Amino acid sequence: MTNREIPDSELIINPDGSIFHLHLLPHQIADIVLLVGDPGRVNSVSKHFSKLEPPVANREFVTHTGYYNNKRITVLSTGIGTDNIDIVVNELDALANIDLASRKVKAEHKALTLVRLGTSGSLQADIDTDSFLVSKYGLGLDGLLNYYGDLDKINEDALSEAFMKHTQWKKGLPFPYIVKASDRLLGILGKGLKTGITATAPGFYGPQGRVLRIPLAVPGMNDSFTSFQFEGERITNFEMETSALYGLSRHLGHEACTICSIIANRLAKTYSKDYKLTVDKMIDLVLQRLTA
Repeated sequence: MTNREIPDSELIINPDGSIFHLHLLPHQIADIVLLVGDPGRVNSVSKHFSKLEPPVANREFVTHTGYYNNKRITVLSTGIGTDNIDIVVNELDALANIDLASRKVKAEHKALTLVRLGTSGSLQADIDTDSFLVSKYGLGLDGLLNYYGDLDKINEDALSEAFMKHTQWKKGLPFPYIVKASDRLLGILGKGLKTGITATAPGFYGPQGRVLRIPLAVPGMNDSFTSFQFEGERITNFEMETSALYGLSRHLGHEACTICSIIANRLAKTYSKDYKLTVDKMIDLVLQRLTA
């Protein structure tokens, strides 16, 4: 594997030597990478840095690298969805583990720490708006990992089977894979916080049970998610990135974890009055815990 030269069409390098979408060079990322969806949220993280290196921006991908508590950290915006996570994680891995000049995989593997700081809607009555939740598992309703080999090596088979049985998973929908977060990061970020299975949807409206003008293919889907339990685990929230982050990171040998600000409760039909304040508190918490 390390001797294979990756073709130009598979690993696209910009004329300045940077990776295609992120426009980053290997030295511009730290070993700890915080992932946020909104490009505007990058500055909400990096304003806490004591020193900031020159920023890089291309499309929705904005990157700031700097120092917090003497630790070098990168914060990078991914945009929305697992398709963007596919780009971000693969290109971060390429920066860390592929020699971009020779187009060959490096002999020595570097493991990155990838932490997603997200916003999410709760599917459980006891998970309040403006609280924090750490994703112990990512439940992939998106189908992305079905395009990669060896899914059986990272999937939590018993959980997936129990989920499909409980929900009477509709034929024709993507196989719902489930991947666990990094145990080390769960220990660091999850202390004192609720954890659970985070359902990652491939859209914001119908795939999360919202009805505007198109009827749902699976009415009552959210109720079946809320009532699911398996060996003490339950589905706690909806968002749009975690399953792909966990699956790709496991395949590529990186550690990943998601923490979300709960900005809505889908059961109570409530929405945060000031979710930006909640997100700012989450950013403070994550920076402190990662650098303690």
